[in-house]
Amino acid sequence: MRETINNFLEFLKTEKGSSDNTIASYKRDVNNLINYIESSALTLSKITNTNLNSYLIHLEKIGRAPSTISRSIASIHCYFGYLYKQNIITQDPSGNLMAPKIEKKLPNVLTTDEIDILLNQPNNGDCKGIRDRAMLEVLYATGIRVSELIQLKRLDININLGYIKCQDNKKERIIPIGQVAKNALKRYMEEVRPVMIKDPHEEVLFVSCLGHSMSRQGFWKIVKSYASKAGINKKITPHILRHSFATHLVENGADLRSVQEMLGHSDISTTQIYAQMSSNRLKEVYAKAHPRA
Repeated sequence: MRETINNFLEFLKTEKGSSDNTIASYKRDVNNLINYIESSALTLSKITNTNLNSYLIHLEKIGRAPSTISRSIASIHCYFGYLYKQNIITQDPSGNLMAPKIEKKLPNVLTTDEIDILLNQPNNGDCKGIRDRAMLEVLYATGIRVSELIQLKRLDININLGYIKCQDNKKERIIPIGQVAKNALKRYMEEVRPVMIKDPHEEVLFVSCLGHSMSRQGFWKIVKSYASKAGINKKITPHILRHSFATHLVENGADLRSVQEMLGHSDISTTQIYAQMSSNRLKEVYAKAHPRA
């Protein structure tokens, strides 16, 4: 069974063009499933829909969150679909799996005042601070993912026209950037990046203090450090800037289709949560301000 996992992961990478994060999640989910199967003395050809539902019940019993179980179901569907297409199994047992009900939680966001406090934390008097300020400004100005931020190339930026070009696994999108982000980027690219890079042929836009491309974990530590200095009583992660970007756009009248395009959502239903957040915000304002609320 173990050899099928490596082949499956290679299929995800080469045939489906899945992201590294998706592949890592599927690998973890399928390995957990195989561990359960082996402990039950089953083989792939003998697995039934009942066995798979028993596994999902097992995940629930050991305290896995509904969102984790739902993701596991997606991984199981994809894995057994692959096995069936490769004629490794004669029938796909993954149909009609019992998905748990997931309570949709609205994402945490920062207010515009909190954004100002956070983005003003980097020291504009040293190279690292100028770089960090530019990264935070771009993240909030565009709503791109951290993985997309650290993969930006120097030529993906057009400061004069005021946009960045962002490439994910499926398509390219063009996202405008405002004046504040443009100013921070221009200073970083002119004053700091030439000093920080070790290789003059380096194409990555944002580099670490060692002059190489930055990791997701490295940038997460940067955000965590500035969040601590800002003293904001909220859990702040890089992704909260993406949520804040979208929420603030919708609150100020941006249409959902435009926000969807900038975020790179394939389905507008994913973007609609920000409209719900804006509606909730309006209700709160009304409740506080209207004399007969």
